[in-house]
Amino acid sequence: MTRFDVMTLFPDMVLSPLSESIVGRAQAAGIVKIACHNIRDYSKDKHHRVDDTPYGGGMGMLMMPDPVFDCFEAIVKDAKTKPKLIYLSPKGKLFTQSKAKELAQADRLILLCGHYEGIDQRVLDEIVDEELSIGDYILTGGELAAAVVIDAVCRLIPGVLPDPAAHTEESLENGLLEYPQYTRPRVFHGIEVPEVLQNGDHEKIRAWREAQAIKLTSRLRPDLIEKKG
Repeated sequence: MTRFDVMTLFPDMVLSPLSESIVGRAQAAGIVKIACHNIRDYSKDKHHRVDDTPYGGGMGMLMMPDPVFDCFEAIVKDAKTKPKLIYLSPKGKLFTQSKAKELAQADRLILLCGHYEGIDQRVLDEIVDEELSIGDYILTGGELAAAVVIDAVCRLIPGVLPDPAAHTEESLENGLLEYPQYTRPRVFHGIEVPEVLQNGDHEKIRAWREAQAIKLTSRLRPDLIEKKG
């Protein structure tokens, strides 16, 4: 079983989307476990406050280090070795399919979700192993980003997808976008499914799909073509 521990102020923002579809079924089958830990539960303040104003001034509030650290300590207290801890941050490296494959090799991962203006740097320096970003834009917090990372990683864990070969047919697996696909009816709004897909010649179908993937990627993501050289 692969385990994900998520440190967050809003557990439902993570658990709700991951309770459905493929990841939901993987949890029900015992292939993966997703546990959310509410950082607010570790606040020593009687009002469970977890934020304060930043030194030096500035807009907004900052998450204090002690509730975050105490939450982390509670998660790892019985671990033989420290699991890798990832902080979801717009300053992090871009999360990619390659990184998802790397993370899928781990038995356990901890994901830390910031909120407000972020988290006190001292606790980040002490416990974080890697910072990841899911894109060049700002979210309200790290919860949705954590859900994205977990979903992408879960799909690569053996047993989560019913057919392991499904990985090789998806966009970005071979550095290209996925080719167009069609199903019934054969003619829809006057447009017919390409004839090559109807003739049963698997070699011609493979060649058509490869050509279409290259054409589509060149038009929509020329940067991927450049990476392939």
